[in-house]
Amino acid sequence: MDASKRKCGLVVLAEPGIKSEEGPVARASSELVGKARHLADKLDTIVGVLLIGKGVGRAAHDLISCGADLVFVADDDRLAEPDSEVATALLCSVVKNHMPDIVLGTSATFGQEVLARAAARLSTGLAAHCSDLDIGEDGLLIQKIPAFGGTAEIVCPERRPQMATVAPGIFRRPKPDYSRGGEVVPLDVGPVYEALGDRVYRVLRTVTKERPGIALEEAERVVAGGMGIGSKEGWKLVEELASCLGAAVGATRPPVDEGWIDPEAMIGQSGKSVRPKLYIGIGISGEQQHVVGIRDAEVVVAVNSDPKAPIFGMADYGIVGDYRIIVPRLIRAISESLPMAV
Repeated sequence: MDASKRKCGLVVLAEPGIKSEEGPVARASSELVGKARHLADKLDTIVGVLLIGKGVGRAAHDLISCGADLVFVADDDRLAEPDSEVATALLCSVVKNHMPDIVLGTSATFGQEVLARAAARLSTGLAAHCSDLDIGEDGLLIQKIPAFGGTAEIVCPERRPQMATVAPGIFRRPKPDYSRGGEVVPLDVGPVYEALGDRVYRVLRTVTKERPGIALEEAERVVAGGMGIGSKEGWKLVEELASCLGAAVGATRPPVDEGWIDPEAMIGQSGKSVRPKLYIGIGISGEQQHVVGIRDAEVVVAVNSDPKAPIFGMADYGIVGDYRIIVPRLIRAISESLPMAV
């Protein structure tokens, strides 16, 4: 069968790479393709990936090695900057031609914008910031999100495709299998630009702000703070402890909303997932929306003045007390144990 018309039971929208070391496709895309492969095997169907950008064609075989069967490649100089309007049109075209039952994307900026636009255009539902995905006995996609102190399951029994976004880091990146076979299907973006005509806006340039320090997703040690820190002045203790440990700094939503730290540092359902060997949470209550992002941490240490804080239920070590007393002592103890520079 002509690959350009072959039915795909499941389609993934690849997230453009932002960091220079990622290349044309974000690491989260391969994570999602690996999960898509697992879901597709349960449904006995194939996985398609939509790859959009300038010079992205070279990433097609990497995605095939992670589980894709078809990679639809829209490689064009005009797509040097991520363009959600063009991407939405391309995604809707792939859906029309290949009739997937499921469409997935990351909940990073590009993915969440494109899937939201596409869901509205296709008159279907979209579950955002999912913490897990599965296939039910009836073949429906089970979309799991943290809610009401636990996990809610969402299904879309009537509309198609079933659509969901997942935060980067939720799923593990599969081990690439470069012996896997797959097909690359080039897409012509010319008709899309012609149909869009003179648009109200155009993306001229994308500026990426690089956060100093260690990347959260790759850190072996993470020190995170919550609303219990209480002030920007107190936040300095979180950063100082992280510096002593050579750790990345993370946060729950309140410190981000207060402006104590950049949004890129948020951990949890609406932020990033981390898998450090050591996670220290300071002034964090432990609501489900945050702990979903640290569930794969090897050792969890919690510091909180409330002995009934939910985070103690998952912590390997808990310290009940005022962080303003405890953290300086930790910093002093760690500093004294480090070898002195000569």
